[in-house]
Amino acid sequence: MQDRKGLGTHPLFPSKSCRGVSFEMTVNIDKSITKTDSTLKVNPEGKKTTTRQYSGIVPKLAKARTFITNSFNRTISDTYKSNSKRRLTSFDYSFGQLPEDDDELDQDNLETETIQEDVPSIPNVLSHSPSKPAAARVHPYEAKSRLDTILLEQSWFSVYKRLFAISISINSVFLILAATGHFNYAKSRASLFAIVNILMVVLVRNEAFLRVVFWLTVKLFGHSWIHVVVKNSITAFLQSLGGIHSGCGVSSLIWVTYAIEETLRHRHSTSHEIYALAIVIQVLLLFSCLGAFPLLRHLHHNIFESVHRFAGWSSLTLVWVFIILSASYDPLTKSYSVRGGKLVKRQELWYTAVTTFLIILPWLTVRKAVVETIIPEGRNNSLLNFSGGVKPGILARISRSPLSDWHAFGIISDGKQHHTILAGAVGDFTKGLVESPPSRIWVRTFHFAGLPYLVNMYNRAVVVATGSGICVFMSFLLQPTRADVHVIWIAKNIYKSYGDEIFQVVNNTPPDRFTVFDTAVSGRRPKTAEIVINKAREWVAEVVIVTSNPIGTNEIVGSCRKAGIPAFGPIWDS
Repeated sequence: MQDRKGLGTHPLFPSKSCRGVSFEMTVNIDKSITKTDSTLKVNPEGKKTTTRQYSGIVPKLAKARTFITNSFNRTISDTYKSNSKRRLTSFDYSFGQLPEDDDELDQDNLETETIQEDVPSIPNVLSHSPSKPAAARVHPYEAKSRLDTILLEQSWFSVYKRLFAISISINSVFLILAATGHFNYAKSRASLFAIVNILMVVLVRNEAFLRVVFWLTVKLFGHSWIHVVVKNSITAFLQSLGGIHSGCGVSSLIWVTYAIEETLRHRHSTSHEIYALAIVIQVLLLFSCLGAFPLLRHLHHNIFESVHRFAGWSSLTLVWVFIILSASYDPLTKSYSVRGGKLVKRQELWYTAVTTFLIILPWLTVRKAVVETIIPEGRNNSLLNFSGGVKPGILARISRSPLSDWHAFGIISDGKQHHTILAGAVGDFTKGLVESPPSRIWVRTFHFAGLPYLVNMYNRAVVVATGSGICVFMSFLLQPTRADVHVIWIAKNIYKSYGDEIFQVVNNTPPDRFTVFDTAVSGRRPKTAEIVINKAREWVAEVVIVTSNPIGTNEIVGSCRKAGIPAFGPIWDS
């Protein structure tokens, strides 16, 4: 691997000249200061190299202020240059919940922080904005803990819970009809209805199926003549498919329970082995449902992942045994005789076969890929570079132990030869990427689509990210897309925490498409919801898409909706 400074030779981050947009910072400068930064890199052979860079000489404070003012006036968006009546006014920033941080700050401390070290010039970092005809009115949100926000974010009438209720209701109607003797087909085939529900559970979570669904959705509804209300309804539905997943999961448990009850009632026509299998399957489904209960899922997510995965695989394996034994059991002779002709006629067999195929399909794309890992100076993040271009809004899964933990990340790509994953060091897995950078890692070569991919369905959109969440949106800036997208990014110490790779993209993006708030430069945390609402109105955005932590997402999405702006963010159902 060639030694390089920044990513000047990297196809994904070409070196370009920087355009100036003003920023504010408070610094203690007695003399000109020169600062040296270092970046740790791990090549595919596992060898570590260090590249040192010089951030340059910081101008004296008086000259810096003059440069800042002139620079901002010189590079402000052409939209506002054409309107001579507009004037620049300063935002009154106050400390708020910065979505990238989990810790709470003292809300009484509104003093501007003093920056004790040299911060490289970031042309696109803004701390001013053109005045608006009317100030955005932001709904005040009561401070809640992260867990409260996750557990209580979904109202009783949310799309997610409506889909959950519909799934439960449909199954309940069929079950009541079967139990009362008005639906004999379901009464005699309760296990089939349980298997159909399991199929739906797997289908709406299958990444290959969803990739096709999202692609078709964008193709069919991504036209300018389709009303934005239709697009927003489709986005809300696809975002909330987890409601069907949960509803059908609970329904499958209910149908298995009913099937066991029917088996007890007609025990003379069923063997003890078949009955015991049904009981074990019921227990496994019960553990899977309990493990997915929101409180346990978010307090002990690793336990949830393990129980959900292995209980699901085990129950599916036992379903196969259950189907074979049920088809081959003769109640008259009380013996088993496997007959292929009789087995293939069982509907349960084919539904289970489709379910099995959907579960196996993603694992067929698992590979151990070569990766170039770059650790920025701040060691708060890691950049993992892979070969192959990827379309905007697509996500990837990586793992160091493929049978235990898989983690989803957004992808930065110019759509040509390379793509990059930006992983913030916030958990055990991501911290391990910083402390022990890999040279090879397990990946699923079939990438999947999520909420960010639906940005392609709109004409104009504002997307908001905090911290390493910018990864999923940066591709919209690096390659041509159908939607006109404006990106808002709130982060801390961009140069130090994210390195030259991200720094280059920030500098080389036109300011009318990218608004950056570096809290280490401005010294204060912005009023994020107010800024997003103002930008969405200015951009004439049809939708706002947010990627942040639960508290930040809840505040921004809720405030936008209160202001009449359609907004969506993660709903934390997995």
